[in-house]
Amino acid sequence: MSSDTEVRRVPTIEMAAACGIAVANIYYNQPLLGLIAAHFAHSPIAASIPTATQLGYALGLFLLVPLGDLLERRRLIVTQFLVLALTLIAAAAAPSALALALASLFVGLASAVAQQIVPFAATLAPQARRGAVIGTVMSGLLAGILLSRTLSGFVGAVAGWRAAFWIGVPLAISAAALMRWRLPPSPPTVQLPYRYALVSLLKLWRTQPVLREATYIQAGLFGSFSVFWTVLALRLQDPVFGLGPAAAGLFGLVGVAGIMAAPLAGRIADRRGARAVATMGCTLALISWMFFGLVASLLAMIVGIFLFDAGVQATIVANQHRIYALDPQARNRLNTVFMTGMFLGGAIGSAGAATIYLHFGWTILCVFGGALAMLAGLPLYQHRRQSRPGSGSPA
Repeated sequence: MSSDTEVRRVPTIEMAAACGIAVANIYYNQPLLGLIAAHFAHSPIAASIPTATQLGYALGLFLLVPLGDLLERRRLIVTQFLVLALTLIAAAAAPSALALALASLFVGLASAVAQQIVPFAATLAPQARRGAVIGTVMSGLLAGILLSRTLSGFVGAVAGWRAAFWIGVPLAISAAALMRWRLPPSPPTVQLPYRYALVSLLKLWRTQPVLREATYIQAGLFGSFSVFWTVLALRLQDPVFGLGPAAAGLFGLVGVAGIMAAPLAGRIADRRGARAVATMGCTLALISWMFFGLVASLLAMIVGIFLFDAGVQATIVANQHRIYALDPQARNRLNTVFMTGMFLGGAIGSAGAATIYLHFGWTILCVFGGALAMLAGLPLYQHRRQSRPGSGSPA
């Protein structure tokens, strides 16, 4: 059987769509906060709803994603999507802000099914095309991140905040049906008690230097990414642009164009090595901060966003290509460590962004964001310099 035939049997488009549907639920509530706060008489709990969702997603990464190595994956993915539908119903019908925050925690927890799908795609893909398959699936996930705010903001404005959650219910059920139909059965890769699987995360971190390096790079780059998107709405309100908060959601559409970089990056990683692609991605991110900081125009902002999203997407595909090659029996647990580190980096970037912008302004913020991108790329640049006289590792 040829590799091309095997690749055609990997349901990459369906897995990409399911990833996008899952991860979008983490971001639906962000444009709706004003409507939610007004509905619940400006309850202070309303402000914690996005945090509850993000916390739930982090818990899902840590507690649920390792199950992909221990259980039959198709059944696990289908079950998580059905649970996601139930949590969305609870959110849509929440009678109080507290109930909505609690439901949002479980929405985030169940949405971690997206990170069950990506390592499964890597397992199904032939070695020679693994990067291309990962890239295509990741493009769906990234489309869900970028388009979710635009969709929920529009639906919320037209039909109210509850409608945005209700729309997510049939989408989650459809994703469950699609995955049940298109995914092949997949027996567990290891026989290991759940508690030992969690303990093994620390062992993987200690014994896998490529995992540590990839996680460090992605944490720094996602931190830089979060710096920009955290303050974009504030920057667009400056007199130099004079745009309202709705414009920030529309800029997500610019980032969608950069999604094309994910499958392209995967194909390049298959041919030239993942480290080269990660180096290119970090460099694009650094260049984007030059556009943001040196030129105050909408065109420069658009070009910078395109380069930034392309760079971040190329780097995450390259780094996942690297870590999934380390241990086929531990791909979900490797993904748990990698994604947890990435989101911790994003949290650090978000935490510092607003404070720096409000106290020191846009220029210093660009220096901060660019410094994070540069620090993320340091291991790659050092390796490239050291390997020039001879031949470097393609990993």
